[in-house]
Amino acid sequence: MSAVVASSALVDLEDDHVAHTYHPLDVVVATGEGAWVTDVAGRRYLDCLAAYSAVNFGHGNPVLLEAAREQLGRITLTSRAFHNDQLGPFAAALAALAGKDMVIPMNTGAEAVESGLKVARAWGYRVKGVAPERANIIVADGNFHGRTITIISFSDDATATTDFGPFTPGFRSVPYGDAAALEAAIDENTVAVLLEPIQGEAGIIIPPADYLPSVREITTRHNVLFIADEIQSGLGRTGATFQCDNAQVVPDLYLLGKALGGGIVPVSAVVGNRDILGVLAAGQHGSTFGGNPLAAAVGRAVVGLLATGEYQERARVLGARLAAGLGTLIGSGVIAVRSAGLWAGIDIDPALATGREVCELLAERGVLAKDTHGSTIRLAPPIVVEPEDLDFAVAQLTAVLGELRAR
Repeated sequence: MSAVVASSALVDLEDDHVAHTYHPLDVVVATGEGAWVTDVAGRRYLDCLAAYSAVNFGHGNPVLLEAAREQLGRITLTSRAFHNDQLGPFAAALAALAGKDMVIPMNTGAEAVESGLKVARAWGYRVKGVAPERANIIVADGNFHGRTITIISFSDDATATTDFGPFTPGFRSVPYGDAAALEAAIDENTVAVLLEPIQGEAGIIIPPADYLPSVREITTRHNVLFIADEIQSGLGRTGATFQCDNAQVVPDLYLLGKALGGGIVPVSAVVGNRDILGVLAAGQHGSTFGGNPLAAAVGRAVVGLLATGEYQERARVLGARLAAGLGTLIGSGVIAVRSAGLWAGIDIDPALATGREVCELLAERGVLAKDTHGSTIRLAPPIVVEPEDLDFAVAQLTAVLGELRAR
């Protein structure tokens, strides 16, 4: 069987037996190393998505693989009915990295968000004194925090919400980046504000520089929790451990996921101080796999990588190089570029092509990227990417735009 036939057969097999909740490019990845992946036909591609920032440290990172292999040979799952020798050290290291006291270990980013929402409501009733069943949480227009029923209850994306109601009450949405609108929405029953420091799925939307500091001041003054969803923006992606660091703010709760599992296992967490996370008692929240020894071992190795500061600095320096290259394309098929560290949103002129079309043409040239919201494409290569790889990506995008203009 030829590689082309094998690839087509694998795509067909997936289409036949996997629910069509995604629309992937027709690339069948077989192996990966660093910032590059190889398909079943042996063709290499520069990965400029990094599994939505879950692979910040590269495919097959040797430090993370060694941590996983060592733990695989010991024990992988005990459930939280018993202690294991990996969870405590992982939680302590992660809390220290975030400058907090405690961790709720979970698996997926959506689980971290759900956990944060439960903590906020419990804190509101048990500490702030909100009347029973009256708690509300403020979110931002254009948000993306996951796809559970409760999370899509405060989404304004029709694709995420159509035919999935009825929805969970208790949420208020205000314009992203508008601190005055956020404050106006707060009342005596508001328990938290949940925000992405940078809106990733929306197209790398970066708020005004004074927005997050204003949110921190407003929430503190009104005795409202500030919850930062750093599932995509955190753990080195934007040139700092957290994007909140870049904004010089400290939220009450960090929601983490994706890169926390090193691209090996799902690991997520809520990180906060004891006076907030301590509101939960035994039996009130949990997860069979949350905090499992394998996940904890890998997560601790991830924290170890970040503790050196090397990856944050690399993302900052290489991000400046990527931003400079992309900036030269404005006016040549690109309307705008937004970037923070190694994370960029590129608005393609919709008269020229859709984001999907640009990504398909990039794939033909050996670069994997993902579109969002019609005409925007996102670049988020692993932080281990080489400078010349970034130049290659920009060169291929330049060529694609030239090809589209020529049409």
